[in-house]
Amino acid sequence: MDNHAEVREFLTSRRARITPEQAGLPSGSRRRVPGLRRSEVAALADMSVEYYAKLERGNLAGVSPAVLQAVARALQLDDAERAHLLHLAQVADGSDALTRPRRRTTRQWTPHRSLQWTLDAVTAGPAFVRNGRMDILAANQLARAFYADVYATPGNQANLARFNFLDPASRRFHPDWDQAADIAVAILRTEAGRDPHDKGLHDLVGELSTRSDDFRTRWGAHHVRHHGTGTKRFHHQAVGELTLAYEGLEMAAVPGLTLTVYTAEPGSPSEESLRLLASWAATRGEAAASLRRTSPAD
Repeated sequence: MDNHAEVREFLTSRRARITPEQAGLPSGSRRRVPGLRRSEVAALADMSVEYYAKLERGNLAGVSPAVLQAVARALQLDDAERAHLLHLAQVADGSDALTRPRRRTTRQWTPHRSLQWTLDAVTAGPAFVRNGRMDILAANQLARAFYADVYATPGNQANLARFNFLDPASRRFHPDWDQAADIAVAILRTEAGRDPHDKGLHDLVGELSTRSDDFRTRWGAHHVRHHGTGTKRFHHQAVGELTLAYEGLEMAAVPGLTLTVYTAEPGSPSEESLRLLASWAATRGEAAASLRRTSPAD
């Protein structure tokens, strides 16, 4: 993912979405571009048109925080977009080489026993750890049951984005599929700005762009977001409809990983459905254990 192209496309897409009226400027009658002109953004950011044009060509190396903040204000960036612009500037400046954590590959990383104990201690809701590529790296029993569709197809490789765009089962699992798709792409786009050197992310984006028109269109929109808390609807094959709240917690011990816990409103039908799902998961686990005990030794 070329940093200059990433910066150029991000800034251009943000400029195109703001109308003159939203920026407090006269609209005029002969506008040839959607959104604001470069000259208008430059004026709003209190800089020359030439300097802003240089930034929008992707040249963020050496740009001061004050200039980045001025651009963010002019383009009306939200918190996630401001953070994304900062990450892009760090990459352009080379400072990300010092701030970016050294990560192991997904295959090498395994949860500490204490982390798995922590996940297993969460019994009322699905709890799992994912990376910025949306690989599920560790999960409690209820999360493995919750994502049974994800695990059912080996080709998904326990990756939520791959499941979302390449597995037909995701359309049933996510009643609000478009929302789920938007969120997945925004998480990947945010990760691309934060860690553009991740080969696994490059490969995933290339695969999804090649195989899914829905992904490719969304990827080109350059939307980013912080995915920390909210509510989602699901339809599970075993227990039906679920409306769950979620909290995503960044893991201080392993930067770049997020621990997510889903819960249901106390006393709600979804809480009862989670209890049924836990019972279903326990039954499946006992059956698998019994099968292992009765299978002949190699």
